Amino acid sequence: MELRRRVAERYLEVNGDHPMTAADDEYVSGQFVVLEALCAGTGRDPDDVRRLMLDRRLPLPGYLRSDGAEMVPADLFALAERAGGPERLAAWFTGHWADPATGAAEWEAYLSGRYVCLHSVAPENIRRKDELTAAIRSAPDEPDAGSTAWSARLHALVDDLDALEPAFTGYDRLRFGGPTSRDTCIDAVRARYPRPGPVTAARGGR
Repeated sequence: MELRRRVAERYLEVNGDHPMTAADDEYVSGQFVVLEALCAGTGRDPDDVRRLMLDRRLPLPGYLRSDGAEMVPADLFALAERAGGPERLAAWFTGHWADPATGAAEWEAYLSGRYVCLHSVAPENIRRKDELTAAIRSAPDEPDAGSTAWSARLHALVDDLDALEPAFTGYDRLRFGGPTSRDTCIDAVRARYPRPGPVTAARGGR
């Protein structure tokens, strides 16, 4: 119980103390798994995993459900396995960025557990998300903005981002202090720039 309490304290330090509603709990339970259940299914000791979290070798839970359950992604251990073990994960992870400062910043973000903006948190998905959001935000400044070709490019970018990101929940907007990237780069863009409908050929009368 001591390790679980320490993880919860670290989580609140990172995210702040915000209420989880019934809708938040339902969303989280559908998108994430309880740490104990994941450990039972993979033959791990939950306290060993909590120690790795506190030692900054694995990320904190993505959410604490209102009943206190530590909610983690189903692929929590996947990156450590790809890296060759938790002790090698930091070097492997940060090595995906040419700029060491950027890699270090992304590692800190990963450890926080706040990368709930991706269905699967991996360096290649993080980089792709950054590329997509940057391209979507800069699209209105392109020379051919508003054209049919521009609209097709924009919606292709938005669709790619949509495939990477989950829906988010109200709790996320509290802890992040505002709208999510889905709000600003997917929903708002689709509302402002509707996808062009199919062109129907005119039919001549007789």
